[in-house]
Amino acid sequence: MNRLLYSLLPLLPLVSLAQSGPSPQRPALTIESIMQDPKISVGTTPSAPFWSDDSRTIYFNWNPDRAKNDSLYKITLSGTRTLSPSKPQKVSPAERLALRTDPSPIYNRARTQRVFESQGDLFWIDTKTGRIRQLTNTVDAETEPRFSGDEKRVTFRRSGSNLFSIDLTTGELVQLTDFRPGAKKSEPKQNDEEAFLKAEQLRLSTVVTERKERKDEAERLSKRNRPKRPKEIYLDDKQLVGQQLSPDGQYVTYRAIKSASGAKIAQVPNYVTESGFTEDIPTRVKVGAPQSTQEFFVYDVAKDTVRTLSVKSLIGITDRPAYLADYPKAKADTAKKPRPVTYSNVVWSEDGKVAVVVIRSGDNKDRWITRLDPATLTLTVLDRQHDDAWIGGPGIGGSFSPGSMGFLADNHTLWFQSEADGYSHLYTVDALNPGTKKQLTSGKFEVQEVRLSNDKRSFFLQTNEVHPGEQHWYRMAVTGGNRTRLTTMPGANDALLSPDETHMVIRYSSATKPWEFYLSPVASTASPIRLTDSQTETFKSYSWREPTYVTIQARDNQPIYARLYKPSQPTGKAVVFVHGAGYLQNAHKWWSQYFREYMFHNLLVDKGYTVLDIDYRGSAGYGHDWRTGIYRHMGGKDLTDHVDAVQWLAKTQGVDAGKVGIYGGSYGGFITLMAMFTTPDAFKAGAALRPVTDWAAYNHPYTANILNEPQNDSLAYRRSSPINFAEGLKGNLLICHGMVDVNVHFQDAVRLSQRLIELKKENWELAPYPVEDHGFIEPTSWMDEYKRILKLFEERL
Repeated sequence: MNRLLYSLLPLLPLVSLAQSGPSPQRPALTIESIMQDPKISVGTTPSAPFWSDDSRTIYFNWNPDRAKNDSLYKITLSGTRTLSPSKPQKVSPAERLALRTDPSPIYNRARTQRVFESQGDLFWIDTKTGRIRQLTNTVDAETEPRFSGDEKRVTFRRSGSNLFSIDLTTGELVQLTDFRPGAKKSEPKQNDEEAFLKAEQLRLSTVVTERKERKDEAERLSKRNRPKRPKEIYLDDKQLVGQQLSPDGQYVTYRAIKSASGAKIAQVPNYVTESGFTEDIPTRVKVGAPQSTQEFFVYDVAKDTVRTLSVKSLIGITDRPAYLADYPKAKADTAKKPRPVTYSNVVWSEDGKVAVVVIRSGDNKDRWITRLDPATLTLTVLDRQHDDAWIGGPGIGGSFSPGSMGFLADNHTLWFQSEADGYSHLYTVDALNPGTKKQLTSGKFEVQEVRLSNDKRSFFLQTNEVHPGEQHWYRMAVTGGNRTRLTTMPGANDALLSPDETHMVIRYSSATKPWEFYLSPVASTASPIRLTDSQTETFKSYSWREPTYVTIQARDNQPIYARLYKPSQPTGKAVVFVHGAGYLQNAHKWWSQYFREYMFHNLLVDKGYTVLDIDYRGSAGYGHDWRTGIYRHMGGKDLTDHVDAVQWLAKTQGVDAGKVGIYGGSYGGFITLMAMFTTPDAFKAGAALRPVTDWAAYNHPYTANILNEPQNDSLAYRRSSPINFAEGLKGNLLICHGMVDVNVHFQDAVRLSQRLIELKKENWELAPYPVEDHGFIEPTSWMDEYKRILKLFEERL
């Protein structure tokens, strides 16, 4: 899903501070120090770890030297029962070039062989001896190598389109598909006159007739003696995606996408350019524009035929969405046409006998997990999840992804995730016996990641069952039951298992400590060993505040999780921060993606402000009802959650209700506008950063899920778009927006500015940033923006 992002930067714990100040434990912070280049003052944390085949070396990206780019580092493990890690060592360029370890390894079933791609060529490796064999050496790019079902061949894509295979014994290269762009050229069809003249000439001339017969016979012999080749499949004006060979080699499944015609692409003007001229940046269509369509095909290799999959038999495929009940005059589709759908890649059992395809309705209100019989093109529904709002949640997947899913050792029991009971949990179903769905986990928590063990007897799960703001890993039998907790450190634990599943690298952080790597055995309660130390001495010199985790009761009695920062000498002033992205979690116990904002909150608390950061309705981590609480009304419950939080501050934290400010970026900027326009008495000042001002101008994948399409659900858009409520502005408003923002276009801020001008509002200002996209890059832009925000709160609160 293409979500609103507050920042396009990686989730790196980069912060900064000033060394000067009145207290040796907590030096004074300045905007310049906290908004400078993060790696200068804090350092860069390690990322992208992967293991060697023998589970004895950990590779990862790191930049402790603060170079322009990250470098590859490694840690080697020695010992037998208890592994002892070495200090991190930088991998030399020559070693890195020769490195044959793949971040996403493709093993055979016994894990004794592995195939990988390097610089467009394919390689095979014996994981026990390290022996390497190069399989291809061509100008064309070979990618996505896979073992065939019998593991005697390696299949792959060449130049992104056609499938090939290489026999690992003989080296024979076989082309499996022949996809061709465009339309097949055919002989012009004869009209009646031409057909008559040809027949007459053959009747009247023996020579012409004999020559034609000899030519026809030669063509028949040529076809009979021609080597067998795959069927020519012409794509016409469609795009080829998802081509897959079944494990038994009998079928090729693929999808063809036809782009919508008439969808206008929005342009973003770029004023500060190398050429000195204004240049347009093509970006995206707006919500409600015509969408591309998909078709699913099965190519039968033996029969050399291609057939199209039909979804007409799916239960509910013709259902109309519930929101149309608000539009009684809307024309009903009497023909009951099937809704457009998207298809996932095929999930095959290892023996190639069971194929599963996940199908989603184009309006994203239905998800069907189906068993596909490629011989008959029959679909059997194994699970249907319907949502009047939209399908989503951890592990559920998207348009092309089936989500978290796979087969157990018996090759017919499918495991998958679903929000059927209100939280994303783990389920199984016998694909050969529909109606056998079984729930393996349950409770008011989310299963956020699932990995099946090598022996297929256990699941490794990441959940937030300890607390919504903590993430831990567990081991559980594939039949369900008790879970064994594998991580202990409070905060976030992202684990990567070694190939032999005896150890795990844990990417860990807490609320005040950026991400670092730790090593821990899987079957032990021993304390994890810290592997990296990324923070600079400057960062360590400041005593960063641990937020207080509080729960606030909303007006509908739902619990709002929040992070509270309390000053030692309160002034009665308060600032509420609104995280971006909508579906994102920030009131958690790990290092925030909003590290600059976290730094800024420490600065505000130093000045006597109380700061509150809540996970409002629509945030991630709290299940289906919280996720969809904004359906058809953004700026509804997500805003009243903030208003309720302010009232809680006034009642319990000594905050002056007349001295509260609000700020946030992207979705947070949108909420800030709705707060200042529709609840003007709750907030005296607000800073809306790169805000959406009219949802009808945003993109389709994100917005249509929540508000449907504007031409079909105008009520949802009108009550959700701040530009419709600008007359309500009372307090002081600051708007900051990058002028080359290709996500939320600068046009949003310009249109709102014109609206405020026409309403004769004077208590607002717009700060444009000519070289910035949605997520700012330049430290000077960050500094300017946050100086303005601080000035707004200092002067107006």
